[in-house]
Amino acid sequence: QVQLVESGGDLVPPGGSLKLSCAAAGFTFTFAHMSWYRQGPGKEREWVATFAPFGTLSYADSVKGRFTISRDNLKNTLYLQMNNLLPEDTARYYCKAQSYNSWGQGTQVTVSS
Repeated sequence: QVQLVESGGDLVPPGGSLKLSCAAAGFTFTFAHMSWYRQGPGKEREWVATFAPFGTLSYADSVKGRFTISRDNLKNTLYLQMNNLLPEDTARYYCKAQSYNSWGQGTQVTVSS
């Protein structure tokens, strides 16, 4: 059974930084395409970034240059380092293994002064 547990969300001022974590279990993490998504208030869920198994990274234009996705295959954990946060980054953030239709509960990021 796929399990994804996101953590690290918080309230931060504009320009601040946060690092999100996603602990994964129930599948072979090392070979999984792992992604971050987010859903802001009144918005549809949107893709943020993907880390493919052999190192290919991709980002949404809205976060490129500010967010960095990384993974630790020994710890079965996905990360999202978020810098220079903007109010429009306010959302609930979720991780996902692309081959599985399973979502965690997400972690809330609020960017506000």
